[in-house]
Amino acid sequence: MTGPAVGRISSRLVAAVLLVILPPLCAAADQHPRADVPYVPTPPGVVDVMLKLANIGPRDFVVDLGSGDGRILIAAAKQHGARGYGVEIDGALVNDARREAGRQGVAGLVEFREENLFITEISRASVLTLYLSSALMAGLRPRVIEELKPGTRVVSHDFDMENWRPDARVTVPVPGKPYGPPSSEVYLWIVPANAAGTWKWRAAGASAAADSEIVISQTFQLLEGTVSADGRPGRLEEGRVRGDEIRFILTAGAGGKALRQEFSGRISGDTIIGKVRDGNGEHDWNATRTRRGSIRIDRDR
Repeated sequence: MTGPAVGRISSRLVAAVLLVILPPLCAAADQHPRADVPYVPTPPGVVDVMLKLANIGPRDFVVDLGSGDGRILIAAAKQHGARGYGVEIDGALVNDARREAGRQGVAGLVEFREENLFITEISRASVLTLYLSSALMAGLRPRVIEELKPGTRVVSHDFDMENWRPDARVTVPVPGKPYGPPSSEVYLWIVPANAAGTWKWRAAGASAAADSEIVISQTFQLLEGTVSADGRPGRLEEGRVRGDEIRFILTAGAGGKALRQEFSGRISGDTIIGKVRDGNGEHDWNATRTRRGSIRIDRDR
């Protein structure tokens, strides 16, 4: 797979793409790796961990950005029956990957394209695999949030998404690694559904008033919010989205009249259906979004 070496993309081409489709990242374009950075393949042990961490199966469609010699996608197809395609800017590596897919008997499951990873279509992916530089990862991050379906798994070798905290991280020993320490980091993110905005709900049988309202702000998969419950202001705690699953704790009031409820559910568009647990037991819960917000992906937060 193309490692930091994905920088084989012409620095002028990357800068041009960023200036057109990623205006906030113009300053980062000058920091992209030079075209003469060598190709660095992903070690086999790291490939295995990436596929395991992403929980890849025969129903998955894998898109590998910077696919190099195709080893990750070929392993996903041969070992797990997955389908997909790889994108690589180096035509010679694309040809190598096609030949190896044929040799391994998975050419009917995977394909390899000579394309620019910033403009290739990624929305079909249920799993996105990456071995890119930090600058390229930052450039792709808005597309990951906006174009991939909630629940899509994103797995990366060695490079993280800056302030987008991974949902899981594994350190893999790599004796004889040609750069850095003799180990690799593998990161996993689960693309979150959009839970931002104003929600109203009625939780039958719960201790809150019949109607409640919460205003949620969302940064990647993490949630914050203010609540009006039972006529009392409150706050949202431990809020998190994992794919389309949402969980948070609502607290309001103090002392003997304090309200604490644990919410869980699934987001479908502007509706949440789930359960709420409080001192009176567990009850059905459903919410409707009355004002939609946006997921914050500000690089400086």
